[in-house]
Amino acid sequence: MIKGSIVALITPMNEEGSVDYAGLEKLIQFHLDEQTDGLLVLGTTGESSTLTQSEEEQILQLTVKKVAGRVPVIAGAGTNNTKETIEKAKHFASLGADALLVITPYYNKTSDAGLAAHFTAIAEASPIPLILYNVPSRTGMSIPIHVLVNLAEHPNIIGLKEASGDMAYVMDAARLIGEEFFLYSGNDDLILPVMSVGGSGVISVWANIQPKIVHELVKDTQDGRWQQAKEKQLNALELIHALFSETNPIPVKAAMSLLDLPSGPLRLPLVSLSKEKKKQLAQLLLKERTVEK
Repeated sequence: MIKGSIVALITPMNEEGSVDYAGLEKLIQFHLDEQTDGLLVLGTTGESSTLTQSEEEQILQLTVKKVAGRVPVIAGAGTNNTKETIEKAKHFASLGADALLVITPYYNKTSDAGLAAHFTAIAEASPIPLILYNVPSRTGMSIPIHVLVNLAEHPNIIGLKEASGDMAYVMDAARLIGEEFFLYSGNDDLILPVMSVGGSGVISVWANIQPKIVHELVKDTQDGRWQQAKEKQLNALELIHALFSETNPIPVKAAMSLLDLPSGPLRLPLVSLSKEKKKQLAQLLLKERTVEK
């Protein structure tokens, strides 16, 4: 069962641009200590599009070894090439991933039938379950609700990371699909409303810097403490918005640097957060009392 606060983990880099594996190990321990319920590696926040195959393998192997079964490990495996995604699915399963996050195919502009065929082929071939990833702002296409409903019937498609920001879509998914299908908020500013209609948790960028708060927010909703959850969500909104003031993961890596958490530079074509936005972010972090004056 994969529920709760799942961090969409960054990939820390050394100053010369190589992956900081020692820093990654520290981050994993940080999340285990702070009650994060699951780890997603090799996702958008982890700069997956700039990682080599060797780096992907090493990141996943290190994560699986460090976690040692204490929480689920999800690996981002989606591409716009069905055959390549199937190969990744099999390989990542062999490296110990518990589930895969599979994004909608981008650039190809497939039809509804093609989208269904893409995900079905991957689900049929994958040794481990799939979580679909709906993020039309990045891919240029959304999974139509009727396609999602049909895909949710496949036993190897267990959930959806919903990052369109469209709560009507979320509510339709919750209404039309059974509770055994995991519905995750892909937007940190919508954790509370998604949980209120039966969500299973969040796959979170915010959790990179405040994992315990995100865990507690989700737990509050699961245990019926809605007022406490509301306070946590509303209190964090300004910070959450700052974490998306530029393309993810630019702001969150800047925030982690301010907090002395392993982060390092971004890989091109992403560049560092602007000085003005970094200053605003530092002020918000001080306000949140997560850094010392």
